[in-house]
Amino acid sequence: MHWLKRWNSRSLASQFFLTGGIVSIGAMFLIGSLVTTMIEDAVIHNSGAATALYVDSVVAPLLPDMQTQSVLDEGSAQALDETLSQGALGQRLVSFKLWRRDGTILYSNEKELVGRTFPVSDKLRGAFAGSLEARYEIASDPESEEERKLGKPLMEIYNPVLQPWSGQAVAVLEFYETAQGLSDSLSRARLQSWVSVAALTAIFFLTLSALVFRGSQLIDRQRQNLKDKVGELTALLAENQALQLRLRRSSQRAAALNESYLRKVGADLHDGPAQHIGYASLRLDSDMLVNDKTSSEARQKELSWIRSSLAEAMAEIRTICRGLILPQIENASCDEILKRVIQAHEGRTATSVEQSIHDDGSMLSAAVKICVYRFVQEALNNAYRHGGGIKQSVTAEIENGVVRIEVSDQGVGFDPNDIRPTGLGLAGLRERVDSLGGELAINTGTGGTTVTMTLQSLEMEDVE
Repeated sequence: MHWLKRWNSRSLASQFFLTGGIVSIGAMFLIGSLVTTMIEDAVIHNSGAATALYVDSVVAPLLPDMQTQSVLDEGSAQALDETLSQGALGQRLVSFKLWRRDGTILYSNEKELVGRTFPVSDKLRGAFAGSLEARYEIASDPESEEERKLGKPLMEIYNPVLQPWSGQAVAVLEFYETAQGLSDSLSRARLQSWVSVAALTAIFFLTLSALVFRGSQLIDRQRQNLKDKVGELTALLAENQALQLRLRRSSQRAAALNESYLRKVGADLHDGPAQHIGYASLRLDSDMLVNDKTSSEARQKELSWIRSSLAEAMAEIRTICRGLILPQIENASCDEILKRVIQAHEGRTATSVEQSIHDDGSMLSAAVKICVYRFVQEALNNAYRHGGGIKQSVTAEIENGVVRIEVSDQGVGFDPNDIRPTGLGLAGLRERVDSLGGELAINTGTGGTTVTMTLQSLEMEDVE
């Protein structure tokens, strides 16, 4: 689901802030409501208890023994009228009722209610059970019509009249008072309770948020580090797979090139030395050598032809061998290797090669040295063969194990598309350089040709 994906994409800190904030606000309202209700009940009960104690101390002595009398005599009623209509008590009380256990009103300052019976409410029942019942609300009882007309909250108190020697409730005093200042007290109590609960909730939430935020930052850093590591491993895996593919291709090309080299060597031997040796063999079987009548001069001339053919065959064999056998380069520096191959090319072709070599003495593996030798050798041969050997140059820079060699000429150039994949020249060089993880670049045109090789010398074991 879309919203679930968006939620999971958030950090742990933001998830905690949203969820924890909602839960904290809900808990704050719940706890605040409970605490406020408890405080309000306590304030109302304490205020009612103080008023009930005062009323009980004034009114109770005026009452007859309610255990033996079920009605209130005229003397007691008159005494109550006088007491409740004057003094401090008269100013505080809005109404006053004396209840019997069956719900009958024995006395009230509202005379029309005296003698009437009403349903026993839970408050009245609780008072007869011996507990003080106090409420601060707008009157809602059937017998409280006059109080309800005032339209404002009043303190309603049900105070049980207890028998002194038994402690049993024999009657209940119900009275309403204006409770001046109680509303302000309740407002202050509500405000203080809400402020206290909100402050404690905020401190608790902020403390947890700080811990969660710190943990979330740590998790995010670890997650990012893990993601980076996975990315690096993925890149290394892809690079490793690419290298394996290049290695397989290079191995296949190397096998094909070896066969091509063998065919070339065989063709060179067949077309060169073998022809001369075959010619010499035929001359040895000629009549001029086996016939006794042949003159000494003709015989010497025939032998001269044979020696010339054999000499040419030996020269071509040596030339082929020189092309196949590398000089001793394992212990030579790159500078020495480059100078050897350049000198050999100049001596063989009677041309000159400009050279610019910078070698910092980096240790190169044998495979890299062989690649350097063969690259320069083949590139100079191509410069002589296709470019006429015009302004040949070799520029080499070896620094910190990085080898970059450039061989150029100013001949007529050639078409790179004419390079056959199975050829033994540049195609073979490309495979050799590619097998070492290097790059071979060819730039040719009417202004000449430049062949560039770049590779990193690897620490590899020499293959004997």
